[in-house]
Amino acid sequence: MARFLWLLAGLGCVGLGGLGVVVPGLPSTIFFIGAAACFTRSSPRLEQWVLGLPGVGQMVRDHRAGLGMPRRAKFAAIASITGFSALAIAVASRPAVSIGIGVLAAIGIAVVAWHVPTREHVIEAGQGGRQW
Repeated sequence: MARFLWLLAGLGCVGLGGLGVVVPGLPSTIFFIGAAACFTRSSPRLEQWVLGLPGVGQMVRDHRAGLGMPRRAKFAAIASITGFSALAIAVASRPAVSIGIGVLAAIGIAVVAWHVPTREHVIEAGQGGRQW
């Protein structure tokens, strides 16, 4: 039963990740990272499929190796969070909603900027990163 639930969660993550590819502002890579983690527990074949996806598969493998994300991708993520949250704040009808969006955006930016390693820094430091 648990394996089936992991499979469903992985498929849900793939669906959200696929949606994130076409919807501006919705992340995709994090959902594919989650899908790979779920498929590790439920379907090795689907895990290998996610790891082999063009574009996103390499980012999932880099994340697993502890390499983080490329500097360019971090810049794009921070710019997207800033732009879309600013737009949402501009159209929000209540101050509490605007504050909530601003706080969540600041948390997202902080995580991307300081918690997620920059791939180039990890490679320059000669660190292999963590192994999952």
